[in-house]
Amino acid sequence: MSTPLAVFGPGILILTRTDVTPSTPINVGFVNEFSIDAAATTKQLYGQKQYPLVAARGTIKVTGKAKAAVISGLAWNTAFYGQSSFSSTGAGIFWNVDSTFSLSTAATTLSVGSSLTFDADLGVKYASGANAGLPFQRVSSGSESSGKYSVTTSTAVGLNVFNFSAADTTSLAAGTTIPIKITYTSLTGAGQSLVVTNALIGTTPTFQIDYWTNLNQPASKPFVVRSFQAIGSKHTLAFKLEDFMMPEIDFDIFANAADQVYTLVFPEVS
Repeated sequence: MSTPLAVFGPGILILTRTDVTPSTPINVGFVNEFSIDAAATTKQLYGQKQYPLVAARGTIKVTGKAKAAVISGLAWNTAFYGQSSFSSTGAGIFWNVDSTFSLSTAATTLSVGSSLTFDADLGVKYASGANAGLPFQRVSSGSESSGKYSVTTSTAVGLNVFNFSAADTTSLAAGTTIPIKITYTSLTGAGQSLVVTNALIGTTPTFQIDYWTNLNQPASKPFVVRSFQAIGSKHTLAFKLEDFMMPEIDFDIFANAADQVYTLVFPEVS
């Protein structure tokens, strides 16, 4: 007896932009969920009896969604944002979270940056003493006082200075380490950045969906879905305690120029 056709698991999902040429097919990778939902509106014509005399179907709306177990900026851009390109490798906003910097002198100034390209100050806090863990307040240069600091920034690498008040010298004596959160914009060999711009209303990136899966079937007998045209309708990033963040893309499917909506390929007649 042959194994009945069955589909198990999310399969392989490939997205290809249809509004740009040429377009690189993007494997969403580690897809956790994939679904397509076709919903039609219906109307019933009633006479004097309880059941309708005739029923007719109106419009059909086809929607779907995909969840992935990993983060893919390429997939997000293809399915939703449609930006022209990513920035070069290594560009982006990188965090230095609560790294400790030592005061070199008792002059209450601290140079931050080293070989990094300074981007932004995200806060300073006390490391010890009665105020341990409490944040400093940032003020304009020259307005430093107890619990308040300023930042002198520079485009030159390593010349960004955090200025503290002499009133804090008890807590910030020479050699004391200070936890500081900063961001910088240079990291060799890192990933890429997707800068989302404010496009005109009506700008709509479109893509083709190709889906493949099989279970207990020869590789030559998969179940295949191809949607010819789709647009991203929603992109969700949900972070919560004790769980993984699985990004979700919702999409709407519509007909292409040849009036094709999608194709379902069955591996055998059944």
